[in-house]
Amino acid sequence: MNLRDIKKDIQYVIGAFIDDCTLFLNMNPGKNAEEITGLIDKAVDLYNDLRDKVVKSAGAEKAKVCFTSIRKELLEKTDALYDELSDAVKKGLGK
Repeated sequence: MNLRDIKKDIQYVIGAFIDDCTLFLNMNPGKNAEEITGLIDKAVDLYNDLRDKVVKSAGAEKAKVCFTSIRKELLEKTDALYDELSDAVKKGLGK
């Protein structure tokens, strides 16, 4: 794994989450918009945090090990965001 790959992974995974959030907002205007917008903010914060970690790790001797750890964190935290999104969608749709 190299620097370019981990940056692309972060952009793709978090971008897909934000796309899912905006899709819900567009398909269901006014339903739980504040909570969904808060999740988008969390995703942007996660993106910035992970990108900072990647940049700091890029020059390290064991950069590949760091990148693997960052990728694991990306997947775990994005999974948690998807769980929150699922709960927010259920509330928004009254289920």
